[in-house]
Amino acid sequence: MRLFKLAALCSAVLALANPGGSRGRSQSEAKRIPVLVELFTSEGCSSCPPADAFLAQLEKEQPVAGSEIIALEEHVDYWDHQGWNDPYSSADWTARQVVYVDHLKENSSFTPQIVVDGQHSVIGGREREILQAIMDASREPRADVSLTEESGAGGPVNLHVRVGKFTATPGDLPEVWLGVAERNLSSSVTGGENAGKELRHSAVLRSLKKLGTATAPGESSYEGAAAIKLKREWKRENLEWIAFVQEKKSRKVLGAAALKSAAYAQ
Repeated sequence: MRLFKLAALCSAVLALANPGGSRGRSQSEAKRIPVLVELFTSEGCSSCPPADAFLAQLEKEQPVAGSEIIALEEHVDYWDHQGWNDPYSSADWTARQVVYVDHLKENSSFTPQIVVDGQHSVIGGREREILQAIMDASREPRADVSLTEESGAGGPVNLHVRVGKFTATPGDLPEVWLGVAERNLSSSVTGGENAGKELRHSAVLRSLKKLGTATAPGESSYEGAAAIKLKREWKRENLEWIAFVQEKKSRKVLGAAALKSAAYAQ
């Protein structure tokens, strides 16, 4: 039932966006454009679980033609003193949300909040608006970002990141970021607004590191390697690496890529 609803909702949004009908290449023929969809959420927030589930379905079903949805759950920590301490929360993700709130001129931070490619802020329950924002973002020019894993079974994970040429906002600074997300996480909540519920998550952001800036001219604007030291509590078979280029001032995401760990369990 949920899948049918999502497919119908996508069709409705697409019809509104293209009242004259679809022309050109089909979804199977067209290259999908990566779109970064960040969800600021918390296990202490009663309105967040439906948004978490919608984000997971968006990533799993990839229902938006022409878009490759790269999802990130970023658990904020300002709900942690209201009856439940979210085990996946971080002050770093709260700070990241505050930057968006300031740039996008929101009155204050809130959950659940969806931010699409750093440019569109949507309340997490407004599914039609989220789909429209993803469609709009996929039409923007995009830098080609690639990720390869070069490590063996043990030790740190060595990744190679390459960013192709792109057009940036004059005077802005395109930064290259590398994130680690973990799937198949869950909590049995015993306090707060979600007490008694079993909450499940996908693509929970575990780590985010700035690699450098994409400023070099030519076919490749950035190329570099990074070593990720895995924490003991992370399960490697559930990990995914995410690389993206984001302007420091405008917060616009210029390109992104995701790669499942070589040990990822299908």
